[in-house]
Amino acid sequence: MLRWLIGGGREPQGLAEKSPLQTIGEEQTQNPYTELLVLKAHHDIVRFLVQLDEYRFASAGDDGIVVVWNAQTGEKLLELNGHTQKITAIITFPPLEVCEEKNQLILTASADRTVIVWDCDTGRQVQKVSCFQSTVKCLIVLQRLDIWLSGGNDLCVWNRKLDLLCKTSHLSDTGISALIEIPKNCVVAAVGKELIIFRLVTPTGESLEWDILEIKRLLDHQDNILSLVNVNDLSFVTGSHVGEMIIWNILDWTVQARECNFWDPSPQLDTQQEIKLCQKPNDISIHHFTWDEENVFAAVGRGLYVYNLQMKRVIACQKTAHDSSVLHIAKLPNRQLISCSEDGSVRIWELREKQQLAAEPVPTGFFNMWGFGRVNKQASQPVKKQQENAPPCSLELIGDLIGHSSSVEMFLYFEDHGLVTCSADHLIILWKNGERESGLRSLKLFQKLEENGDLHLAV
Repeated sequence: MLRWLIGGGREPQGLAEKSPLQTIGEEQTQNPYTELLVLKAHHDIVRFLVQLDEYRFASAGDDGIVVVWNAQTGEKLLELNGHTQKITAIITFPPLEVCEEKNQLILTASADRTVIVWDCDTGRQVQKVSCFQSTVKCLIVLQRLDIWLSGGNDLCVWNRKLDLLCKTSHLSDTGISALIEIPKNCVVAAVGKELIIFRLVTPTGESLEWDILEIKRLLDHQDNILSLVNVNDLSFVTGSHVGEMIIWNILDWTVQARECNFWDPSPQLDTQQEIKLCQKPNDISIHHFTWDEENVFAAVGRGLYVYNLQMKRVIACQKTAHDSSVLHIAKLPNRQLISCSEDGSVRIWELREKQQLAAEPVPTGFFNMWGFGRVNKQASQPVKKQQENAPPCSLELIGDLIGHSSSVEMFLYFEDHGLVTCSADHLIILWKNGERESGLRSLKLFQKLEENGDLHLAV
């Protein structure tokens, strides 16, 4: 584990210099992350991070290993070995409230066609399922029913003891790419360009059997669905490979809103030809969503877009937020947003309202007397229309974290312990609030002096 002070400290060896399109000065006065810890344990791409509690997290990736870390100190707590191929999904399995045993469990799925249940407090492998016909690509826990679902070429339902309760027939060779829970004992599965609604039939007095029924297929997307998340109690949202975002009613599964023009939220004339020339297919793929009470934040190609749920329009964007595709985003307090990218950078943004342009002054003086100062009303119309169509907010870059030498796959935010990032460079970096860490070190020093009696002597 290595520690660096960012800005004036020692630079990490072999880390590539980034040249993003959006830049920020070296001062970065609003960026709190001025210290970093480099954590080494993996031997291949680290793709997944999952928070276990207020101070622990687990990492997993293509080496098939799961590592449990202390987010405060960066200490490696446990290494879990059991898979023979890369890990494809990881999720926490919280204990039941009525259960006396409160150990933290996680589920991991792998390309070796197994799912393992781990005890993260002891490192023990609780149980292993190896009866899958295909690789499990996603996992979801329905805590209310105390069951979990695995999505591959079919959809399987399991209980806490890892008994198979029921399963669907073969759905697709491409498999299920994402799963979410919705009301009325239903789940939504993304399969290629389709959304499939399934309903779980729970045991009753008449029948003790579980069952899973296909209720409906939604065929509104034109290409493969890459992201699927719940937004609130009323809606869920999907994003596709060709930049389609659809917001759905969570109860009747109808389309509430649709946005397909992310590359230019303010309409302009004769831009279609330019789009065809300069846009690559992967430049508009929607890789990830995050949200708050008012907005959905979308990672679209290399850009970031803020879609207001009430106004049903894009209110802010950064079309070139990174040099390469944005893979993961998260909303922070104080109207801040964090993004990470294939370009190896992690960037912090702030959502700000644009100041309205002042009213056009009335020309006066000598030139106005002869008509030189008159405003051409016809010429001013497109300008006025452009102002009306322009997004009312902006995303301003306030921090740029350069530490990884390859694609940053995802990150976790700890309010008290900083930011954790994982990368294709096999590293995990724990970014620390320098001011906070300095204060904690000073406090520990004073406490130690007080314990030894040195503080009293010094006074």
